[in-house]
Amino acid sequence: MNINIDIPDQVRVYVEAQVIAGDYNNIGEYFLDLVQQDQKRKAQEKLETLLLEGIDSQGQEVTPEYWQNLRSAVLGENSEGNAKG
Repeated sequence: MNINIDIPDQVRVYVEAQVIAGDYNNIGEYFLDLVQQDQKRKAQEKLETLLLEGIDSQGQEVTPEYWQNLRSAVLGENSEGNAKG
């Protein structure tokens, strides 16, 4: 896909300097890297948000029953299959 964008001369000079410095093979590669960095940043922000939600949640008491329920939820079909086999 081709995308045409208008950028100020100051930005164009900066981008061209990045390519000339050898960091990128062409201007398109530079912009693709910016998009990939933005995707990683947003994924990191989402992860941090989820971690903070987990930290701030009340949680649950971990008992033998908790572990059994977790095992059943994770291994449910496999444990049934093993019991039959």
